[in-house]
Amino acid sequence: MFVAEKNALSEEIESYVNKYGNDRSALLMILHEIQNKHRHISEFAQQEVARLLNIHPVEVYSVISFFAFLNSNPKGRNLVRICQTISCDMKGKSGLVKAIERELGIEIGGTTKDNKFTVEYANCLGLCDMGPAMAINDQVFLQLYSRKSS
Repeated sequence: MFVAEKNALSEEIESYVNKYGNDRSALLMILHEIQNKHRHISEFAQQEVARLLNIHPVEVYSVISFFAFLNSNPKGRNLVRICQTISCDMKGKSGLVKAIERELGIEIGGTTKDNKFTVEYANCLGLCDMGPAMAINDQVFLQLYSRKSS
């Protein structure tokens, strides 16, 4: 990251701190703002947030690693999350996974070369009765199994 980029990111983070406050309770909102704009929260951004909120960088990283919607590594513009619960397994999730991997040319956990898609598992989408389920960004898709003709 170049010095000019770091300065711009530092100023951006300072504006979020001014908007939400400089105590621990502002952490999640600040991280969410950074994530929305940059699609991930870089190590430099984590250090800056920690410095400006006067907390340890490990605290910032622990929040990022806890919440599935926050990422410390760059992701594709479209995030595809496939539910990995046993309910979805029983309803044919493996066929869905194979189709997505085949169509996008990547495995689960990967990002397409053009950075359009990242595919990953989600622990649960909360739609067990309508699985297998997946979400692409904020849109949820249900009952994604194929019925074989008899």
